Amino acid sequence: MIFLKRTKKFVIGLISGAALFTGVSAMGLQDDVKPVSAATTSSSAINLTAKAALAIDADTGQVIYEKNADAVLPIASMTKLISVDIILDQIKSGKLTWDQKVKIDNDSYKISQDTSLSNVPLSKTKEYTVKQLYDASLIYSANGAIMALAHEVSGSQKDFVTLMRAKVKSWGITDAKIDNVSGLTNSDISKADRYPGSAASDENELTAKDMGIIAKNLLKKYPEVLKTTSIKRKYFDKGTSDQTLMENWNWMLPGLAKAYTELPVDGLKTGTSDKAGECFTGTVKKDGHRIITVVLGSSHKSETDVSRFTDTQKIMSYVFDMFNVETIKAGTTFKNADSLPVFHGKELTTKVMLKSNQKVWLKKGETVKSTISAKVSENADLVKKTGLEAPIKANSDIGTLELTGKDNALSYVDGKKSLSVTGTNKDAIEKANIFVIMWRAIANFFGNLF
Repeated sequence: MIFLKRTKKFVIGLISGAALFTGVSAMGLQDDVKPVSAATTSSSAINLTAKAALAIDADTGQVIYEKNADAVLPIASMTKLISVDIILDQIKSGKLTWDQKVKIDNDSYKISQDTSLSNVPLSKTKEYTVKQLYDASLIYSANGAIMALAHEVSGSQKDFVTLMRAKVKSWGITDAKIDNVSGLTNSDISKADRYPGSAASDENELTAKDMGIIAKNLLKKYPEVLKTTSIKRKYFDKGTSDQTLMENWNWMLPGLAKAYTELPVDGLKTGTSDKAGECFTGTVKKDGHRIITVVLGSSHKSETDVSRFTDTQKIMSYVFDMFNVETIKAGTTFKNADSLPVFHGKELTTKVMLKSNQKVWLKKGETVKSTISAKVSENADLVKKTGLEAPIKANSDIGTLELTGKDNALSYVDGKKSLSVTGTNKDAIEKANIFVIMWRAIANFFGNLF
């Protein structure tokens, strides 16, 4: 994260004032703001400073709120979520270990000494564990630390960026602009650490939906990342003369300056630059349901501007105040999509119903019956001529139910405008005996004559 022109004096004063760990900070930030009331908000009326915003269900990716969510904008240090995902892949595959020692390369060292950027000071004469650098990257957005990890994995910043580009592409993200591993403006790093062909003024750019996809995939694969992103403060290189107190820049964590009692936020990552403004990918679990929110380009009038957190609070409050999570239960049938034809069956059609429970967010007052409609199609592998070929066992995957919502109520962060779910049969589909089959053939023959 870039804290442009921030002096060491300001940071030390911020910490010594315990601004982040009291209800009232030394700068007058006070935790006295109530969550926005449902009676005063709607998806079009939330007053945000952010240029783009998003809220999705963390499990399903259902879009609950969006504002300009397809606009490609700078993301600053939220970039580190992509880098961290790759680091965790390396840990999982055994290519890295948490206690593995990392020697600091020249470029990472130089960046780490820049006190105008978010950093922990790294030494050329010391080695640090992967875990130390990982914690510093997430908690304190330490730019030198994430660059050192990238160098350890790939041998160069360029090759690690290549991995990042491939990673987001594998998630279906095609509009990403990624030129460095940290999210800094290219001018803040050496030309050798920028992706070839990128300009000094370039920054990493993605959409709010892209950031939602990145966060969703990270949390699905590595939910343990929240154990780190929820840490409020921690010493880097503790017990040494170089120890550095890392204060989490996510001020919405419980107990910090912009925390809200009703919103127990536990992640994920902030980002700031003059070009990007204030950005934040947040997540909260409430009433058993986790959502992910993204704000891009929130107001950045000063280093004490907390607009990204206020914007995030408004979105989170809107979601939990205005929506309910409804479960469409297994066994549910849908009008005009409740049967499929059967070929040579004892019965000529079979009932189709939902095979498993499905979770959807609906505006309060709306019901599944009034909001959700469906179309049904057969499982092509089971079809012969005019329908599903009997016999078929009970509870088989006989088709697909395509669920759609009124006014795009079922839209998803990956661009889908419907929910595809498995349709099943409660009872076995029995085959008709030979005499019934013959009689039907005769009846059809003569019926076609007339």
